[in-house]
Amino acid sequence: MAKKTAEANGFEPGDRVVAAIDLPGVPAGTPGVVTMVAGFTWKRAHVRFENGADLAALDRRQIEPAGRYRWHNRPRTGVPPAL
Repeated sequence: MAKKTAEANGFEPGDRVVAAIDLPGVPAGTPGVVTMVAGFTWKRAHVRFENGADLAALDRRQIEPAGRYRWHNRPRTGVPPAL
């Protein structure tokens, strides 16, 4: 039996995520919500971030579940992100 999209990708619509790296218009660590999941062999998500950006085709290289973001790997900006 084939895996469900959410199980294979780890994300489903409504999941809270954060940008793991700097993305166009979205600094690393910015929280967002998955709005759609797509793909057969390359699982990707559409995410609406709290700063108003809405990006598509993001995978696990660019986003992480909100509770698992590795703050110690974030770029140093001098100002800690708000939680």
